Amino acid sequence: MNQFTTVATGLRFPEGPVAMPDGSVILVEIAGGRITRVRPNGSTETVAEPGGGPNGLAMGPDGKLYCCNNGGFNYVERSGLLIPHGQADDYSGGRIERIDIATGKVETLYRDGDFGCVLRGPNDIVFDAHGGFWFTDHGKNRPRERDITGIFYAKADGSHLEEVVFPSENPNGVGLSPDGTLLYAAETYTCRLMAFRITAPGKIDATAGLGGPGIPLYRPAGYKFFDSLGVEAGGNICVATIGESGISVISPEGALVAFVATPDPFTTNICWGGPDLHTAYITLSGTGQLVRTQWPRPGLRLAY
Repeated sequence: MNQFTTVATGLRFPEGPVAMPDGSVILVEIAGGRITRVRPNGSTETVAEPGGGPNGLAMGPDGKLYCCNNGGFNYVERSGLLIPHGQADDYSGGRIERIDIATGKVETLYRDGDFGCVLRGPNDIVFDAHGGFWFTDHGKNRPRERDITGIFYAKADGSHLEEVVFPSENPNGVGLSPDGTLLYAAETYTCRLMAFRITAPGKIDATAGLGGPGIPLYRPAGYKFFDSLGVEAGGNICVATIGESGISVISPEGALVAFVATPDPFTTNICWGGPDLHTAYITLSGTGQLVRTQWPRPGLRLAY
């Protein structure tokens, strides 16, 4: 097992880590409805309080944070773990928010119904080199119901929102290949990593897969679920794996390169920081921790 250093504890289901140039990490606390900065010494400060369920987070071309807000979960606490449990009783709707780091101002960029799109539970987000961003909608679970959702592309200025892939099997993590020609999406309940060929900004090859645009890349055996993901500079896709507790490192060809075990069954996301991008930050959401470890390969430098 990798050696992990605990950076912060007491977080309320942390996710969406973004490594900042000053060595801090900004992440979401989904159960807390807030955006939090974690300093290298473990101290925390609130950046913004959008409410609902802030989930995926990415830095945009304007220096502001873009947040996938899933509208909120209910939670149960079991065996020392905080666990999401269906749509929140006070569910506030899916949306994309833009957050000013300096002031904490939260602006709703896209909401359910904009441009004819249905947003139930936006989850994870990645910017491309053109200033637009892809995001997944994981949907919501209700008694005897689960949303059918898709994968979206949007412009950072609020001028364009489009559902590019529908249906998708409750997509969660999303990322881009180093050359920007492939979009990766991790499906939670099917536990599949899917690839989509990008033909232009916000466009994919609709005929790439046997049954449509998605190309199944990898699916592990056993009882486990995929969450969010990050991409290494060399192209490997690192998918947070719930149940097995760790990070599945998958090659672009679809082979399991490595499995990095972690001490929390609700391991949800990974990002890289440090001058050489060899410092991996991992969110252990069930136990409310942010940890770091030395990664053998550098992470991919993100667009912004």
